Amino acid sequence: MIKRALLSVSDKEGLVPLAKLLHEKGVALISTGGTAQKLKDEGLPVTLVSDVTEFPEIMNGRVKTLHPSVHGGLLAVRDNEEHMKSAKDLGIEMIDLVVVNLYPFEKTVTKDDVTLEEAIENIDIGGPSMLRSAAKNYRNVCVLTDPADYATFENEFVAGQGSVSDEFRAQCARKVFALTAKYDGAISTFLQTRDDKKLPETLHLTFNRLQELRYGENPHQHASLYTRFGNSTSGIASGKLLNGKELSFNNIVDIEAAWNLVQEFSSPACAVIKHTNPCGCAVSKDIETAFEKAWEGDPVSAFGSIIAFNRCLDTKTANAIVSGKRFVEAICAPEFESGAVEILAGRKGWGEALRLMQIPEGGRSDLQLRTIGGGLLVQNADTEDFSNLNSVGRQASDAETTDMKFAWLVCKHLKSNAISIVKDGQLIGAGAGQMNRVKSVDIAIEQAGDKVKGAVLASDAFFPFPDSIERAAEAGIAAIIQPGGSKKDPDVIEAAIKNNMAMILTGMRHFRHG
Repeated sequence: MIKRALLSVSDKEGLVPLAKLLHEKGVALISTGGTAQKLKDEGLPVTLVSDVTEFPEIMNGRVKTLHPSVHGGLLAVRDNEEHMKSAKDLGIEMIDLVVVNLYPFEKTVTKDDVTLEEAIENIDIGGPSMLRSAAKNYRNVCVLTDPADYATFENEFVAGQGSVSDEFRAQCARKVFALTAKYDGAISTFLQTRDDKKLPETLHLTFNRLQELRYGENPHQHASLYTRFGNSTSGIASGKLLNGKELSFNNIVDIEAAWNLVQEFSSPACAVIKHTNPCGCAVSKDIETAFEKAWEGDPVSAFGSIIAFNRCLDTKTANAIVSGKRFVEAICAPEFESGAVEILAGRKGWGEALRLMQIPEGGRSDLQLRTIGGGLLVQNADTEDFSNLNSVGRQASDAETTDMKFAWLVCKHLKSNAISIVKDGQLIGAGAGQMNRVKSVDIAIEQAGDKVKGAVLASDAFFPFPDSIERAAEAGIAAIIQPGGSKKDPDVIEAAIKNNMAMILTGMRHFRHG
């Protein structure tokens, strides 16, 4: 039976209706600071924690609930005679409900200008202590830390005539330990990475299951989608499905690949993805033109693809997508015009099942994770830097330089060994995932066809020999961008000069193995 409740929250969503219900049912309310004032303003009778402890809040509120009168009331096991005798002898009253959430540490430290002092002041001490005490004794104490659970509690509390079920209390206790583990992990990570910005010595990762998927990459594999604990505003995991069937594991992987590629560009851009590799990509003055160019890059592979845009998908572009004999599995964009959704969803044959995903702008992952037997590989995201470009051979024209930068950004999203061929802001040929670079060059040239004349070529890593340069020259490639760094660089550069090709060395590579 719940007779006394302690309420102390930073997030006051749903607080007042909950407190009013408790008061109406005869539950005594204990509170602190701003929460107590909020309840008093609503006309609710509140006992201050300082009156319970008979000790004032001190040190600007740093010490207020760390007291035996609070934690004894939380931790005492009700059917333990020794516990209850100690409580009686010391005048400790039981606390049956704790409603607490924590200082917003993670929100605070994501600010660009956050100081160490500000971060430290937002480390909650009393809150986690009360939560852990209540959760440890969940058979006797109900603990609420998530406003989303208030409604369930209220229903159980009313139906149970002042009590809640063992199952609900256990569920809430599990949430507490997940929260405090995540909270401590966020503090640890911030303090470890604040100065040198390197990956932390101890990595804390906490994710909530968002949904179970039908299966993984293959039907015999179990799969679920998780979202970063505390992050609900960015990235694909925060996207909104506007139309179509439930997303599959492979859909999500492909959408991530497509979204990450179009986020590289400031101009209107479209990416067409098949099995995580770009089979089409283009930039243009508007997304309709960008789409047409991207699709034309490899219309055979584009059939059944995933498409991403970095602008609002308008009705003109939607009409272009549903025209002809095209078929698309999923489309993602930061926004969709309402008319565009209707056009796409109404496409006879496949529109009803077409997944339309609205994704908040930005949201690319800052960490890349890969599990291995007994461990985890972690790296920072593969970012771009055009500040150290080194031109060798013939001086590239402005148009060639623009295309080379575009080709370089596309190439980094292809599986290595990766080659991209670009002309006028359009991907016209790609070679990916081959065991040797020459083969990737041959595949990209073959795919580009007659368009290859005067195009530019990008390679994700250096050329170990000049043979790829010679093949590119024979095909009519005008310029090449590549990292450099091979022992054979002098021979590679000489081959470019011999064939009157412009060449840019980036000084960084973009391997993408998995």
